[in-house]
Amino acid sequence: MTAPSSPLTIAQLAQLAGVSTATVSKVVNGRAEVSPETRAAVEELIRRHGYRRQRRRSPPTTLIELVFHALEGDYPVEITKGVTQIAHQHHLLVGITDLHHDPAAGDTWIDAALARRPTGVLAVFSGLTDHQHDRLARREIPLVLIDPADAPAKTIPSVSAGNWHGGLTATRHLIDLGHRRIAIITGPDAALPSRARLDGYRTALDLAGLPTDPGLITGGDFLIEGGRTQAHHLLTQPDPPTAIFATNDGQAIGVYHAAAQLGLRIPDDLSVIGFDDLPSIRWTIPPLTTIRQPLTQMAAAATTMLLHLAHHEPLPHHRLELATELVIRASTAPPPHPRRRTR
Repeated sequence: MTAPSSPLTIAQLAQLAGVSTATVSKVVNGRAEVSPETRAAVEELIRRHGYRRQRRRSPPTTLIELVFHALEGDYPVEITKGVTQIAHQHHLLVGITDLHHDPAAGDTWIDAALARRPTGVLAVFSGLTDHQHDRLARREIPLVLIDPADAPAKTIPSVSAGNWHGGLTATRHLIDLGHRRIAIITGPDAALPSRARLDGYRTALDLAGLPTDPGLITGGDFLIEGGRTQAHHLLTQPDPPTAIFATNDGQAIGVYHAAAQLGLRIPDDLSVIGFDDLPSIRWTIPPLTTIRQPLTQMAAAATTMLLHLAHHEPLPHHRLELATELVIRASTAPPPHPRRRTR
């Protein structure tokens, strides 16, 4: 058969590829039940000749797919509030997927998502894999990232917080109180928000003329237990810090636990500042000073962007960064006198 020069129908693609129309339909619609060799052959034919739909595609359902890197703590709750706020205004439902910290763990979740024909996908603290991006793009399902863990591809819109400025503000607050030995417990090394907060910390020290002591920088994982472990290490040094900037509220709780185990009082012996301002954090004793990250507003803005894309409307902003804010409570105070501790 001589290949036509005009875009091909599913039947023509099937004849050229030597497969069934059902197989070609699976490739076109991003289904997984096709061998890699067959998929590659059909996709090459589509690249060479184009593809002409014979009938109108089924419309998307009234569903937004919300994909979390992990469903842990208050963070997903605040994100979900923002998404559902906008979704309900537009009579849309919200479906939630938990990737359990591993976006590359097979395509089971995306198979299910595609079968639901969502209006769009919101991915939280995860960029998804290139293959997952491609499958969404082939089905013309828009994607927006919320609080991305890595720098997004140029074609993918995102909403984040002012992480660098938040790190700067947190550290400046401690410097303004008189602290000079200020430690930081970072998040995962590969996480963009963690790196930005660390950069803000370093900039604040530099602007104040204070040296950056590598011994006061310790890597965490954004989890309570990690914060406790790293704080214990910092606080048992020969010359311990008088203040700790925990780069999320969970790690700040871990610092509270380590301080209690060592007989240290907050803020009399140690000042602690967190990052997020999650609702439950105000019930810590003493209430935690932190950097407010506008998670609900970020999620609402990302959902609005997603609906613009779903309706083929231009976006006023491809990259949106919302401001963070210092919330002063009772966990920070001027440093104690030099002979403050007995252990």
